[in-house]
Amino acid sequence: MKETAIKLLEEHKFPELRALLETQNPTDLAAMLSEFPEKLLPVAYRLLPKELASETFVEMDADLQENLIHAFSDLELQEMLGQLFVDDTVDIIEEMPAAIVRRILKNTPPEKREIINEVLNYPKNSAGTVMTVECVNLKKDMTVSEAFIRIRRDGVNKETIYTCYVTDPGRVLIGIVSAKKLMLSKPEEKIENLMETNFISCKTTDNAEDVAHLIEKYDLIALPVVDAENRLVGIITFDDAMDVIRDETDDEFMKMAAVSPLEDSYLKTPVIIHAKKRILWLLVLMISATFTGMIITEYENALTALLVSFIPMLMDTGGNSGSQSTAIIIRGLATGELRLRDYLKVLYKEFRIALIVGVTLAVANAGRLWILDKLYYHTAGGMGKEMIVVGITLIGAVVLAKILGCTLPMLAKRLKLDPALVASPVLTTLVDAGTVLLYFSITVLIM
Repeated sequence: MKETAIKLLEEHKFPELRALLETQNPTDLAAMLSEFPEKLLPVAYRLLPKELASETFVEMDADLQENLIHAFSDLELQEMLGQLFVDDTVDIIEEMPAAIVRRILKNTPPEKREIINEVLNYPKNSAGTVMTVECVNLKKDMTVSEAFIRIRRDGVNKETIYTCYVTDPGRVLIGIVSAKKLMLSKPEEKIENLMETNFISCKTTDNAEDVAHLIEKYDLIALPVVDAENRLVGIITFDDAMDVIRDETDDEFMKMAAVSPLEDSYLKTPVIIHAKKRILWLLVLMISATFTGMIITEYENALTALLVSFIPMLMDTGGNSGSQSTAIIIRGLATGELRLRDYLKVLYKEFRIALIVGVTLAVANAGRLWILDKLYYHTAGGMGKEMIVVGITLIGAVVLAKILGCTLPMLAKRLKLDPALVASPVLTTLVDAGTVLLYFSITVLIM
């Protein structure tokens, strides 16, 4: 498809190329255009119908958008910006250099520019920064037929018309009504009799992640956003909520891997920035390994080469067990499935899980050591004591790791810290040191 499009463009077969591009989904079209030669991109983009062009522009990455804006005349830029919703325009502005931002604002109508500036002034990561102001407002004394007249008149420029919002003369939100209910009602029915007054809304200053989870929890198409006086300011649609959840997931994944979140994509982030994001926690982990080394030194007289060979396996098993619990607990906290008051329930459940997992691993490891002894070690008296020591340590390490894995995220949440922040560095340090200390204590006691 891409090769065909580029060939048509190079041969100046513009009608055929336009017909081909019009059949594409905006997301697929943006991906295709990203592979066009830079000089040919503006030509191909100008062939698109206005609506498809604006939808495709929103799906492009920031570099591609910047290249096109440089190629646009002021008139073309005005036409493109006129097709965009306010929230999409804000997203573009936040990704662009200052010179491009000035040009965008210069070519934006004054009334829209004022709204954009208001959105940009909301606190970072707040509901106000991800909302769109395009929504359909109705009045309670309207009839259904009058409501449809309003929807037909204003709905073309709104992001969604599936839910309409009923406000009083002061724009205070007093109810919502779905398009489905309007279509199934009599033309003379009053909106006041159809609207739902028991609705869910959020404030402009609410955390965007909390609002996104609210939309997910109640399966909403859109959530109204109100100010401190309960006046309707805008709405957050489910696609914007999905973007917020995706960004949150990316950040949590980075933190759990002991990497500070990136502000740009992987390929666009300079090498030196990547290094800075990673080196801090690697330094912390490296220095924290001192405690493990001190424990090994303290017990070096009680060690044999065989016993030392089990240390990596024990530490890895403990670390992996803790990571499993931590990942599950952090997800539960993030989705609202778990609360701090559930800690004792979580602790009891993880303890029982740890016992089952630990005993299973200990039995499997005993079988492994027996086979290795017959085939490789050939110890004189067998490996009975080693099996016992390693088996007990495995059970203890798994129990310790899973208890820490569920405790640390909930403790961080209690201290108003980011639970993902403790997932890798703190857990790794405590589990490694605890496993080694437990192993050597049992070794001294039994052997």
